[in-house]
Amino acid sequence: MQYDYADNGTRGEVLAQVRRVVVKIGTRLLMDVKGQGPAERIRQLMKVVGELRQSGLEVVVVTSGAIGAGMELLELRRRPKGMAALQALAAVGQCQLMTLYEEASSELGFHCGQLLLTAADLHDRSRHLRVAQCLNELLAREVLPVINENDSVCVDEIKVGDNDTLAALVAGMARADLTILLTTIDGMRERDETTGELGKRMSVVHELGSEIYNMAQGTDGNRFSVGGMVTKLRAAAMVTRSGEPLIIAEGFDFAILPRIMAAEDVGTIFLPSRHRRMHARQRFLAFFSEPQGELIVDEGAAKALISQGRSLLPGGIVGLRGVFKAGDTVSIVNLARQEIARGTVNFNHEDVSRICGAKSGDLARLLDRPVNSQVVVHRDAMVLL
Repeated sequence: MQYDYADNGTRGEVLAQVRRVVVKIGTRLLMDVKGQGPAERIRQLMKVVGELRQSGLEVVVVTSGAIGAGMELLELRRRPKGMAALQALAAVGQCQLMTLYEEASSELGFHCGQLLLTAADLHDRSRHLRVAQCLNELLAREVLPVINENDSVCVDEIKVGDNDTLAALVAGMARADLTILLTTIDGMRERDETTGELGKRMSVVHELGSEIYNMAQGTDGNRFSVGGMVTKLRAAAMVTRSGEPLIIAEGFDFAILPRIMAAEDVGTIFLPSRHRRMHARQRFLAFFSEPQGELIVDEGAAKALISQGRSLLPGGIVGLRGVFKAGDTVSIVNLARQEIARGTVNFNHEDVSRICGAKSGDLARLLDRPVNSQVVVHRDAMVLL
């Protein structure tokens, strides 16, 4: 079975070594709690975050709520659909949101640092490294990073899309030991596909297979909502593939956070799908880089990459797609067009087209020049998918 209904000590083992935590707060937890405004909610959150920091944890907050805060300030009851309207609301609301975060944290003796990101900031290698360096510097200075998507400038081409995904990307970039998605439900629950009714809570998910995905639900239609359980499962897939756990839990009471860190059986924990954590280059290739083309490999090459940890040689390549240069990221796909790996290519697309299927010793003759490497994609610059 892909999941268990109860924890039998797994959480204690997994959480024992956690030192750096990414906590994502959904919009409804800040903006849609009856009888409590966003200022009170953020004060409650910062109090608990302060306690986690005092216990020795490094905490990064990924916050939703800019558009919701703008809706509150401008007294809108329905979320607009137009891009310009949403950008304007985000511009208004982000100022209010960060003011509340800084006021609440400074009362507790620490400060916040704001990072507003777009997908382009994360996908471009140079900008990605700058963001990671800034994030690490904030943590080194004991400043709480508060991260949101830069909704006031985002358009579809540079948009992450939802803060569940953003939290997973931040966790990967920061090499966080744990990611926590706080939401309005108490974890992942079984769902009857016929009636749609929810059943038992899953405590521990060992594997994110089709059975789990089929139970996921999308947005619930709330005026503040953007995503639903589907986006949370996508985030869980990214985090667990990196070699770290992710927890989905109800966040109406922020005291859930120390309970999670105490390994109480609350919410749903998704266990890492690999024993060894990805290193930084692998993470960038797997989750941030945009492939510029495809290398199609035969069965023998696919097996060598997956089972034997080999580099990709020209002899195993049967075709290619796209226009790319040396140093670009490419997808490596099998004959069924399934992506099996991603890596940094050592030749441009014209050269690869000339050496497909060739023996390594023939490369200089086929390219009519000396070659520095006989490897098309080196194992150290590749991640298996």
